[in-house]
Amino acid sequence: MNEIARGTIERLIAVVGPQGAITDPDDMAPYLVEWRDKWRGKSALVLRPSSTAEVAEIVRICAETGTAIVPQGGNTGLVGGSIPFEGGDEIVLSLGRMNRVRAVDPLNDTITVEAGCVLADVQAAADEAGRLFPMRIASEGTCQIGGNLSTNAGGTAVLRYGNMRDLVLGLEVVLPDGRVWNGLRGLRKDNTGYDLKHLFIGAEGTLGVITAAVLKLYPRPADRQVAFAAIPNPEAAVELLSLAKDVSGGQVTGFEILPRLGLELVMKSLPDARDPFGDLHPWYVLIEMSSGEGGGALREAMETALARGYEKELVADATIAESEAQAQQLWALREGLSESQKLAGGSIKHDVSIPVPKMPAFIARADRALEEVIPGFRSLAFGHIGDGNVHYNPLQPEGADAEAYLARWQEVADVVHGIVHEMGGSISAEHGLGRLKRDEVRRYKSEVELELMASIKRMLDPDNIMNPGKVISP
Repeated sequence: MNEIARGTIERLIAVVGPQGAITDPDDMAPYLVEWRDKWRGKSALVLRPSSTAEVAEIVRICAETGTAIVPQGGNTGLVGGSIPFEGGDEIVLSLGRMNRVRAVDPLNDTITVEAGCVLADVQAAADEAGRLFPMRIASEGTCQIGGNLSTNAGGTAVLRYGNMRDLVLGLEVVLPDGRVWNGLRGLRKDNTGYDLKHLFIGAEGTLGVITAAVLKLYPRPADRQVAFAAIPNPEAAVELLSLAKDVSGGQVTGFEILPRLGLELVMKSLPDARDPFGDLHPWYVLIEMSSGEGGGALREAMETALARGYEKELVADATIAESEAQAQQLWALREGLSESQKLAGGSIKHDVSIPVPKMPAFIARADRALEEVIPGFRSLAFGHIGDGNVHYNPLQPEGADAEAYLARWQEVADVVHGIVHEMGGSISAEHGLGRLKRDEVRRYKSEVELELMASIKRMLDPDNIMNPGKVISP
């Protein structure tokens, strides 16, 4: 695409007014860089519309002039999907001003929100209505619903509630020609043809701009129990997960695994973090159960699960939070892992999913394979083992040069992703493809899948103006 014409820029600014347009390079800078500083893009204009009508008019002008659009939410993504390329011929469409909660319906257990709503604000609005919106991710204070939907975000409660695809009943979307599809229906049963919303969830803005959504709500838990347990190995984690689900009657909300190295990194990075146990252990799991009923039954279920785990030698030690403050402290040991990795130097990150029973074998096999490639690397495998999603992030060897190590990113990814594919897994569990994995996914998806994706893209966006170069190759 060519440089954006001055006349086009002026037309676009007129849609949102001076308060909704950013042209100063310094003010645009936060919109052009990825959270990990892996990509820095360029743009002549950042637009911040305040309504669906403004989004539709922006898209119509861009369709008429062949101007590429990069939709952006809270810009917390990790695969470069919300960052423009370096050519400067794309505009950034930031939805942050579209942050209204349009409706809350406690009887129907739904909340209708605009795409720019911050996830934590949606959680708070649900709580105020006596309900729960269960999506929980580390960036919830910054990320926005539109981005969560566009990447089909996962998080720590997928085991119980599912990912964003499972939490949505309806969408409002501006299509690549500027038309608005109003699919904001709060229906749990609507068997009238293709379920169009699923085209846009996980599409990373390549098929249209999500402007609003009807989300599912749930009863607010009356009881929540959080435990931190020391275990001998990942095999024990899988067995303990099954035991906990059986004992609790399916009330396990979260089940997270982390190795000793991960706990040590968190304790170094968080001043208040403490090791819950006196002895060192190779692996740990964080378990959360929640229920709509009080009365102590859930506490008994947690205690029973841990006791049986101890009897089966699945658990070496455990502690159960005695207060909400203690529960938050235990969760901090898991949630602090992403940020704390910066202390370890180079970290080559993988967001992969494997069938849960195969997770221990995957970790062991990947560790062996990478030791042959990079002797002395440090294995850091952690995450949502309850739903088969592990963040396998091998760290540089002690004392190694970080830049030289990170230069081997693709070499390491080839090893890890090859094993994932052989074991029936996915190379992207919850982060998406963006530009990081756009080309790599071609090695693992069938030609039929790729052609179906390309056909949908060509049909909805024939001029390739919606986030071009992301998710699927042109």
